[in-house]
Amino acid sequence: MRTTQINYLNIGLMIVSATAAYVVPFHLFLFSYAVLGPLHYLTEINWLHKRRYFTSGKYDYVLFIGVGVLLFMAGFPLREVFGNWGTAFVFIAFTGALAFVLFKKAMPRVISFMFIVFGAFIIQQEQYHFSTVFFSIMLPTIIHVFLFTGAFILFGALKGNSNSGYFSGVVFLACALSFFVFVPEGGPWFNENYVLKAYKDFAIVNVELSRVLPVPVLQSTVESIYFSTTGLMIMRFIAFAYTYHYLNWFSKTSIIKWHAVKQKTLFITLGLWVVSIGWYLYDYHSGLIALYFLSFLHVLMEFPLNYRSFIGIGQELGVRWFGVKTAVAKR
Repeated sequence: MRTTQINYLNIGLMIVSATAAYVVPFHLFLFSYAVLGPLHYLTEINWLHKRRYFTSGKYDYVLFIGVGVLLFMAGFPLREVFGNWGTAFVFIAFTGALAFVLFKKAMPRVISFMFIVFGAFIIQQEQYHFSTVFFSIMLPTIIHVFLFTGAFILFGALKGNSNSGYFSGVVFLACALSFFVFVPEGGPWFNENYVLKAYKDFAIVNVELSRVLPVPVLQSTVESIYFSTTGLMIMRFIAFAYTYHYLNWFSKTSIIKWHAVKQKTLFITLGLWVVSIGWYLYDYHSGLIALYFLSFLHVLMEFPLNYRSFIGIGQELGVRWFGVKTAVAKR
């Protein structure tokens, strides 16, 4: 498929995702996260590996694997030992990725990581609420699936100077804003017991997101999160962001060719995907724990690509507005 065709395909996927999010927001999210999510993690990690994770160092990815392991241990087996270090670990990966993108030589990297580790100690000891919310809650969720996806759309449109790309960006924003402008009366029907049990691990995202949006702040109660007007607005937005984030990845198969792998790798990927879906069907909470490492790892490993997208946007705008291009270390 040509780029223009893919852009229009994505516009259709945005509209479909938004429509489904209006009707069944909780079910749509739970379905997308359990069915589309694992296949996205597995295929993107392999794709990033083939492209050296968009960093200039051969073994830079080891940092992300190490942080992923520590996050898994901090979140589940060794929570009491690590305490609140989870936020500091994400901070190290996020800022470390920027150092990997900007610097090729060892000395600037070493100096950068001295400051990064110092910053991590400050965050861990002071336990700022903003740091916890940004790095531990918003960055791996809404920022990853919405803001970074929007950046990819904009960068692609600027790089190709594509009218259809710009149009897809406008539709993307329009769909997101529609949930807070057009608010249908009444809430969606759902199996209350199943949704409450399956979604409880994600509810903190809804509450914290309501604190940064111009809407009434949600309370940590069932009535507020699941049945209030604000709760439904927030949930529809989250369901749309996650669903389209996954569909956007799969729609670009012909461009980025993430499917171009050895047959053995493909079979292993599909096998793990089927097992993960079965795990979620058996028990959503235990499935979430089982896939926790993989889901967080793909977020961490994408950080260098996220930075390069924003740098690319700056370069394209710089050329258009000022006729200059920012120099960044290349892979």
